[in-house]
Order: sequence, then structure tokens, then C-alpha cells
Amino acid sequence: MPHIEIRDVSLIYDTPSGSVPGVQGVSFSIEPSEFLCIVGPSGCGKSTLLNIIAGFLMPTGGEIRIGGKIITGHGMDRGVVFQDFAQLFPWRTALANVTFGLEMKGISKAEREKIALEQLRLVKLDKFVRSYPHHLSGGMQQRVAIARALAYNPSVLLMDEPFAALDALTRDEMQRLLADVWRETKKTVIYVTHNVAEAVYLADRVVVMTPHPGTVKTEIPIRLARPRDPLSVEFLEHQKELLRHLGGEAGKA
Repeated sequence: MPHIEIRDVSLIYDTPSGSVPGVQGVSFSIEPSEFLCIVGPSGCGKSTLLNIIAGFLMPTGGEIRIGGKIITGHGMDRGVVFQDFAQLFPWRTALANVTFGLEMKGISKAEREKIALEQLRLVKLDKFVRSYPHHLSGGMQQRVAIARALAYNPSVLLMDEPFAALDALTRDEMQRLLADVWRETKKTVIYVTHNVAEAVYLADRVVVMTPHPGTVKTEIPIRLARPRDPLSVEFLEHQKELLRHLGGEAGKA
């Protein structure tokens, strides 16, 4: 059984100018522990779809099943990492940010700090557990956000362009870190990106969406051994194939 099933999902926004489709008739499934990237031009509904899967938005048509159960809202089975650095609580240390979800679950202080320290070690921030977000670089803040999303052990990790605001060198470093974290945790990951090279580096499979209204254009498996070499001929061929499906969109920035 697929871990996640997205069945004919649509969402229509009501605006002062009338109804505007966000996504329309989206269907695909995701296997357990699969790393799936969603790419497409700006405004195609990538983030809208991720928010529907997260349970933050309710579809106007279709359904999403996780583990065979229809989702009706946000749940602790899904961890979410956004692009915005402001997702962290500025008044909490890195450790206290990571323990937040565990506090909501009523886990004891000793146990939640033990779990949080394990997750911060996983993202290589064990020396910064007492640091506040404003003391950390953008990449380090995103590591804290990843650790926080993993701390309560969700089966699914949802990521909405988490590295888009980082400089190129930091983004490359974060991609390598995330690939290592995924290999160790074997979470099912859905990752939204506009960066074609990032999708080829991270994904087992890439879903390409069409613009206005967003629906699935095609699905492309990435059959490359890991760790991946972005300068290899095979890597560049996969990148070119994705760009062809995007109609030449320069999804590199």
C-alpha cells in the first residue's frame, strides 16, 4: 500500500473577483520512505498542494489518505518545514524550539530534552543547543526547524522550499545534510522546490506541475546512485529532462 495517496484533489479560492482554482484534479501516490519533489512554475499550486497535505487547507474536491486514513486536518503524523526563518520562536533557544512539539504531547522535560539533543546532533547543531535563533545563521536556523519537525517522530516530512532563501554555498551544504538525514531516518518526504538541480539531487521521483490551474503534467523517476554528483553527465541529463518538461523554465535560482 502507498504511504500517501492523493486522489483527484482540487482547491478553489473564493476571491472578490470570483472563484480562482489553486490546484485541479491532482492525483499521485507516494511509497513509504520515498523522497518526492514537486516542481513547477511560480503560481502552479505547489505550496497550496503541500498545505492541503499538511492539513492546513481543506480541498474543495478529492481526498488525501495517509496510511489508508483520510486526513481531515493537521496531525502529528506530519512534520512541516517552511522557507521562512520566522518559523522558529525567537524567545526560545535551539533546544527549546525543538522540544516544543514534545511539550504539546505532554512528554516529560527529561525525555523531551533527550530527544531534542538527539535531533540536534543529527543536524550537526549539538554545540549550539543554548543559542537563540538570532545568534544562528540562516542555514543553522533551518537545521533547527528540521530537527523540530523530526523530534515528535512524524512518519511524513513536508518541506516547502526550505533552502530557497539561503546563499548558494549554504544551500548546497543543506541539501547534503538533508540527504544524510533522510538516509538515516527513512522518513517519507514531500519537498516543494523551484530549483531543478535541487530536485535531481534529492528526489527518488519528481512530480512536474502545470500552471494555472495546477495539475500533474508528468512524473519523472531519478535513477541515480547516492550520493549524487551534480557535475556528472547523468545528473545533467536528468536536469535537462526536467527543464524540457517545464518548457525551458529556468528553475535554477
